[in-house]
Amino acid sequence: MSMPRTLTAVGFGLAAVLALGGCAATAEAPDSGESAADDYYPVTVTDMAGNEVTIESADSVAITDNRFFQLAADWDLPVTVAPLDLFSPENPLKDSSEILNIGLHTEPDFEQIVAADPDLVVNGYRFSSEENAQGVKDAAPDAAFLDMTGPEDQSADEFVVESITLMGEVFNRKAEAEALVDDFHTALDEAKDAYDPEKTVMGLVTSGGEINYSNPTDGRGASIFFDLVGMTPALDAEGTTDHTGDNVSLEALAQANADYLLVLDRDAAVSEEGQTVVPALELITGSAALASVPAVQNEAITVMPADYYLTEDVFAYTAVLNGLTELFESA
Repeated sequence: MSMPRTLTAVGFGLAAVLALGGCAATAEAPDSGESAADDYYPVTVTDMAGNEVTIESADSVAITDNRFFQLAADWDLPVTVAPLDLFSPENPLKDSSEILNIGLHTEPDFEQIVAADPDLVVNGYRFSSEENAQGVKDAAPDAAFLDMTGPEDQSADEFVVESITLMGEVFNRKAEAEALVDDFHTALDEAKDAYDPEKTVMGLVTSGGEINYSNPTDGRGASIFFDLVGMTPALDAEGTTDHTGDNVSLEALAQANADYLLVLDRDAAVSEEGQTVVPALELITGSAALASVPAVQNEAITVMPADYYLTEDVFAYTAVLNGLTELFESA
């Protein structure tokens, strides 16, 4: 089952409250020549790479890290340029005519950043390669540059807390950031409490109509939840970080006898309009080779949000954790 993004409405609600508060302040002080943003900047922060960055203003923002696209929408950030091709279809900024499109990280159009002339860049994830990061910097040489790539050994929990807290500091949204972190930790605690470590879990990725394995150490999708929740792997075979998962025979997957399946449906996120794809749940439950697996027999399967492959953000993490809690409690 695909879990909804439960926090988006909260983000919009908070943004609306702040917007109303801002209107009230303007009404009370019509002669004020400075906005709240003008009062807040300049601000100096330490980015995820440990660099001290002074932000003079954030009137025009370039954002390339997909883990903050939904945050940008919820907080109504002044985004002027971004790789819109990487945005979730559920993101209201996806089809914005006011945001210049960098395209995909594989062939980015850095000239769009030059045209936008941002005063702040939030860079990371698919744009964190040396070539892409340098291309972004060269396109906006005068902009404050935030590197959102944390240390390699940083846990998902640490990343969520530090990155969301940082974004709250950067955009003067500290209360909203704290609320997101609290919601994430609540979902995490509930998943841990609901999970029985005697039960085993297997991560899967469906891609190109195939069912592939996601290893519990660094496999795409499921692995971070093994670490976060402390789940017991049904199969602890070595694998890769490949975005389509690893090709392990269905017979080998079946023999692991997983009690639960945690599935990333990559096809749901990257299929083109008009393309026919088989949903992950249908692929798995329709597989004769997996029919004897306890998770399949007991319908103990949770599928990550359809856009998880594109977002992989605090909202997606929280949704998956809520889905795991529901799965564990219903078993």
